[in-house]
Amino acid sequence: MSKAIHEAMVKQAMAALNADVKNIKAKRGTQFKITDAQPYVDAVNGMKAVDNELPEVIALHVDSVNAHYEILKSLTETVRPEDDPFVEHYQTGPIMEILYEEQPDFKASVKKFIDAIPKNRALIGREAARLYGGLYGPTCVVDFALSPGSTANVVNRILAGLDIPKDHKKTILAAKSFGMTTSYGLGAAFKASVEGGKTLDAALDDEIATLQMIYDTPSEAQTKLMLGHNLGGHGGHNSFDTAEYQKQYKARMKPTVKAALAKGVHPGNVVCVPAYCVGDVAHHNSQTMFNFAQDPIVMAIFEAHTAALESTLNRGLDQGFKNEYGPVGLAVGTGAALMAYEFLLDYMPINSIIELLVNRFHNMVAMNPNRDSAAELHNVDMMMSIWRGWNILKPKPLGKGGEIDGVKIDLGPIDKHEVLSNIHRYTYPPCAITQRVGTMLKFADFPCLLTSEPVTATMLTHVVALHPESASFPYRIDKDWGATEFRWINLGLGVNKGAGADPVVGYEQRAASV
Repeated sequence: MSKAIHEAMVKQAMAALNADVKNIKAKRGTQFKITDAQPYVDAVNGMKAVDNELPEVIALHVDSVNAHYEILKSLTETVRPEDDPFVEHYQTGPIMEILYEEQPDFKASVKKFIDAIPKNRALIGREAARLYGGLYGPTCVVDFALSPGSTANVVNRILAGLDIPKDHKKTILAAKSFGMTTSYGLGAAFKASVEGGKTLDAALDDEIATLQMIYDTPSEAQTKLMLGHNLGGHGGHNSFDTAEYQKQYKARMKPTVKAALAKGVHPGNVVCVPAYCVGDVAHHNSQTMFNFAQDPIVMAIFEAHTAALESTLNRGLDQGFKNEYGPVGLAVGTGAALMAYEFLLDYMPINSIIELLVNRFHNMVAMNPNRDSAAELHNVDMMMSIWRGWNILKPKPLGKGGEIDGVKIDLGPIDKHEVLSNIHRYTYPPCAITQRVGTMLKFADFPCLLTSEPVTATMLTHVVALHPESASFPYRIDKDWGATEFRWINLGLGVNKGAGADPVVGYEQRAASV
């Protein structure tokens, strides 16, 4: 494997993250404007295919970011906080519609899938009820893997029994993983209808109709969903014309999509690559983020973790990666270890943090049954990250001794940061033993730049560019995701007795992925 590819993955990924962090520091506390995201767009425009990478895959990423940025600039000056989480959900729908137009056989397969949804009424009802009642514990309803409680998990179960081409199954599944066919998460309509006074049977009708809608008319469905989101009680989406955005995005991306398909890029990659990369325009760079980062400890953590990640990835380059998955694994593992390290510096047992968040979830279910379906999804990211990070930091042989594939994680930027090394200056000085914990719990709601999304998005695009013909998403792995240490929903051995449990992997679907 060419070292040039590894260098491109690291340098281009860190350029994106550094652009975000430096921009956030400069703009925090100000009124966000779309043009504030220009540094990130500039970084993305530096992405290039290297060696035997397919340029048409890189173009899916770069062209999508530019289309997203330019269209938003033409439609609005800013995006209000209530609307910014959804800006990365307007891309997959239009691209699915391009596929419907360019590949009639794929559209026919999607039609069969849509028709199969009501035929799986018992499955959908069971899973919606389990989510509503919190049976699986904290879940990520829009997970990029096939975890219990995720929409992709149920989509996979429906697809498994369908007589359609396997590549079509993979594309439909991918479009509800890294691809985000609308903002909808399984069970939301069911829950809202039950809490609104409907019978369980009528609520299930609403759930099925919504699932059919997001595949039948994804752009129209996204607009409808956004007009009704009412996040924070401030009404539906009003920052920009979502229908016009999707119309323009579809027109701008159609040549790029057609070029990728002509070069043999798997449609399952075509629906994913353009979506995951746009969130840094009006979401990670946003009014929400400019508000969030006003906390000096939050900003310090952004800076220190970014520096530590870059240093560690450069150590990986110096040592040499075995393959293109090495930089991705090192980036994700390092981010996780750095997050766990912050808790350890405040003497906090990682298990206790996970147990706290799990217990809080069940209290939330009891206190607010009509909670947002995605309320705890970033808590799940936090639990997964710190559990993984703790197992990386633990001394050998219990853990990995702070190493990933022989690369020592650089914790120095955290230890030496002016704010983090003098944390007592931000509280009652003799009692400064909970400042990191308090701040990291804020990150449990918004960990996107610590995990780090712009880094993984950039690196994964390079991975796809090396393997364009194979559907890369969703992840077909055991995430070892923290919460399962307290609820054995992924445990096999035949001990999970509920309907739909696999004897090997419990309620996971990775072993049965299409």
